Amino acid sequence: MAIEVQTKNFENMQFINEKFLKIKKEVGKVIVGQEEMIDAIIIALFSDGHILLEGFPGLGKTITVKTLSRVIDAKFQRVQFTPDLIPSDITGFELCDPETRKSTLQKGPVFTNLLLADEINRAPAKVQSALLESMQEKQVTIGRDTFKLEKLFIVLATQNPIEISGTYLLPEAEIDRFMFKIKIDYPSFNEEKEITERQVRDDEVDLDVVLNPEEIISLRHLIAERIPLYKESPILKYTTRIVRETRPSSDGNGVGNGAFAHDNREVNNLVMYGASPRASIYLAKAARVCAFLSGSDMILPEHIHKMAYPVLRHRIILTHEAESKGVEPDDVIDDVLSRVPILEWE
Repeated sequence: MAIEVQTKNFENMQFINEKFLKIKKEVGKVIVGQEEMIDAIIIALFSDGHILLEGFPGLGKTITVKTLSRVIDAKFQRVQFTPDLIPSDITGFELCDPETRKSTLQKGPVFTNLLLADEINRAPAKVQSALLESMQEKQVTIGRDTFKLEKLFIVLATQNPIEISGTYLLPEAEIDRFMFKIKIDYPSFNEEKEITERQVRDDEVDLDVVLNPEEIISLRHLIAERIPLYKESPILKYTTRIVRETRPSSDGNGVGNGAFAHDNREVNNLVMYGASPRASIYLAKAARVCAFLSGSDMILPEHIHKMAYPVLRHRIILTHEAESKGVEPDDVIDDVLSRVPILEWE
């Protein structure tokens, strides 16, 4: 009954916005700055997407995820990825009792709401691939049996920059399953000073629970109802054109009439391969939640542009020529957004 009453309250837009602001406020009791990271995590939470957080050690990635789990009253598990990790350490395994000759399931940490894959690129590809099924299908196969995961299941992975020793490249299939890649930078002088002051005081932080997993699922459905994306929606056309334009030798349109075809030699020279169709899905879903959180009842180009960077940057693989020139994926996204026209916007 409490959940039903709460769901009815969600019909009030002001009530919903207060909840989102409350989440940020509670996380801010522990985390100083890093607003882009916090906003992205909240958007992914209501878009049903996974997040890859990249930054040097000590920038608050892990503590942010732990704090969020307390604020939304969610089950939380952490896996420290190391070279000696094996897939069953993540998914679980079947244990056979020699006396009864019956096997019992020993569930791994993947059976949770928020899974923190800490320093994910310090484990080899075989271990990282253990997350593929759970991230895409929200299920795990152990032996001959398949087990469903929680309805609210999100992987928040942290990784160190690849230049750091002891790191491995993530498999392309796994990278593509992350909705966002957020790059975490060092805090400003004032932020770092405040972080130091908080740690020196060593105060106990009391956090309020703002939402629970059931309410988050209800909010996801509500957002989809409030801002529907129809088959012929100009929003879907625009996001699809943006994603297609990240690929070398793409016409951007795919309709065969030349209405959008143009010369994209710069992309051909800089990009080895671009974003997959999964990026089109994530871009539309993330823009919808971004619009909703900003108080808008429709998606605007600014919402799509804002979400394009975290959605696309880890899906654009550059050529050696581009890397030698110091080109970053965000530079390619800048170019794509400047060249893709906004057509038939309503």
